Amino acid sequence: MRNSRKPVFHTGRCIAKLNTPSDKTNKIPTNARRVISGHDDVRQAVEEVARLASKSLVIFTHDLEPSIYDENSFIEIVKRLVLSRAYARIRVLVARPQRAVKDGHRLITLGRRLNSYVEFRNVHKDYMDRTEAYIIADNFAISYRLDASRWDGIADICSPAVAKRYLADFDRIWAASIQEPELRVMHL
Repeated sequence: MRNSRKPVFHTGRCIAKLNTPSDKTNKIPTNARRVISGHDDVRQAVEEVARLASKSLVIFTHDLEPSIYDENSFIEIVKRLVLSRAYARIRVLVARPQRAVKDGHRLITLGRRLNSYVEFRNVHKDYMDRTEAYIIADNFAISYRLDASRWDGIADICSPAVAKRYLADFDRIWAASIQEPELRVMHL
């Protein structure tokens, strides 16, 4: 059985609990924040954050970064989340969706099939100058890059304060943005 970490909140601290049969009370503090650099680090951090989600994922991206969000491993994580939880919700803000729509993208295809769980919006013009890219799981885990054109950033699997700050920012942009018809319509 593969060990998986799920954060447990205890007096304001996040503690990872290994979910193994022999692990009844073995809680270990996590040093959850780490610097990520390079494409593989970013991809692994995004997948790690997504794997921790139990109810929601939010993604802020410029072009749905196919080498991250169109990978089988990421699609399987998202599929598992929405199919195992009736209340799961994935929200994606995309600044420039045209390339992903034109080239085809499995996250878009999944969103079209499971449109009550996955929603896309085009970033409102007032926020198009934003350079960052991030993914947030529930309200505690985040992978963040200050500049979406670079593969450098941070990943923190247990930082409710930071995640909530960026989630509030995401919600503000989400409220101002419109649902992207190109991402919703199934082209037959």
